[in-house]
Amino acid sequence: MKGKWLLGMVVALAIAGFLSPFASSSPDGLERVAEDVGFLHKATSYLSSPMPDYLFPGIEHDGIATSLAGILGTLLAFAAMYGLGKLIITKKSGQ
Repeated sequence: MKGKWLLGMVVALAIAGFLSPFASSSPDGLERVAEDVGFLHKATSYLSSPMPDYLFPGIEHDGIATSLAGILGTLLAFAAMYGLGKLIITKKSGQ
């Protein structure tokens, strides 16, 4: 089972690292509607992003910055779900 997790993680990291620079730079659905309707200028941000526009800060090359942001995002998502899974399993075992 551990080998399947590792293989899945390697595949996810490869996809995040190698394909993310080819993602569309067009705005997503909500942002596009806001542009088209004309209320994008009213948008406010309540939180600051550690990686705005999916670019790793401090890296000049956009392709590398996007790849690193994809890899870090994948690792953070995996860590969050792993921790949540451990928490759920621990609660079920304790009952």
